Amino acid sequence: MTRISSGACRAMVAAGLLLACAGAPAQAQEPDLILKKSTVWKFLTPDDKLAVYGIDDPVVDGVACHYTTPEKGGVSGMFGVAEETSDISLACRQIGPIAFKGKFEQGDVVFRESRSFFFKKMQIVRGCDTKRNVLVYLVYSDKLIDGSPKNSTSTVPIMPWGGQGEVPKCADFLKKGW
Repeated sequence: MTRISSGACRAMVAAGLLLACAGAPAQAQEPDLILKKSTVWKFLTPDDKLAVYGIDDPVVDGVACHYTTPEKGGVSGMFGVAEETSDISLACRQIGPIAFKGKFEQGDVVFRESRSFFFKKMQIVRGCDTKRNVLVYLVYSDKLIDGSPKNSTSTVPIMPWGGQGEVPKCADFLKKGW
């Protein structure tokens, strides 16, 4: 009978959790690529780049977020196995009248994507500052083992748009229990 070391066992459990989480609700949409800009030139392989993407909040009409992520080039980037850095910036804005499609919880995932072949993911989550009637968006990257080293926050005050009368209150759309 072959024995498995505790370290190997932990790695297999972590891999199993990752596969189990892959079936969980992730991104509801594909981000729109806005632009890519080379930052480091590489000979015969793809350059390192900064990429800017746009997404719409799937639960709140009238809000769009743009985030910038570094993308590694070189041989590992060419084959899609590079571990991307955790540096991600975020800007969210009101782009039309705000309308809530349903209730949400503080910290609900708006968008999620993998940032490495194993374990690292980037998430954009939403919250509501009930006192100020402001939507709060947080982007962070995490590893199953190392936690969450980098993050960025953007806020969207809910304001009247055009001839819109009463402005919705984000507190009215929070699920109870927070």
